[in-house]
Amino acid sequence: MSERTAGRTLQEEIQQSRPFRSQSQEATIALMRTASVVSRRFARVVEPHGLSLAQYNVLRILRGAGDDGLPTLAIRDRMIDEGSTVTRLLDKLESASLVTRDRSRPDRRQVLCQITKQGAALLATLDPEIDAADLSSMAMLTPDQRQSLLALLSVIRAEMSDL
Repeated sequence: MSERTAGRTLQEEIQQSRPFRSQSQEATIALMRTASVVSRRFARVVEPHGLSLAQYNVLRILRGAGDDGLPTLAIRDRMIDEGSTVTRLLDKLESASLVTRDRSRPDRRQVLCQITKQGAALLATLDPEIDAADLSSMAMLTPDQRQSLLALLSVIRAEMSDL
């Protein structure tokens, strides 16, 4: 926690003069604000390497898929930010030689995507920096608090997954 925000309420942090309409509204805005703060921290790690957070996420997903790769729609389904346009992300990653796309399957409508050796090497370079950002973004929480946070976030996602 920075000195700027330590001990400040969300209302003070976002310089909101009126009270929130409800505790639920405050919690929602706090969640969105926190996600933004954490995203900015990770963006500062990947952007110097020429990647956006969404592009990093695609590479991470493809690395996890192994040599078999994944179809474009499967990548989209696994994205952290569901609003990202996967085709555009893949275009940029392919032009940077970080991924390949192959239509030479029996169903030519399906595009199979794979991370290249260059893409895997870039992720390997980023891994220590990402690990450090992971640790620092949750260092202020105890293991029990992190587990509680994970459980609460899971409840929210499960209830909102149909929306």
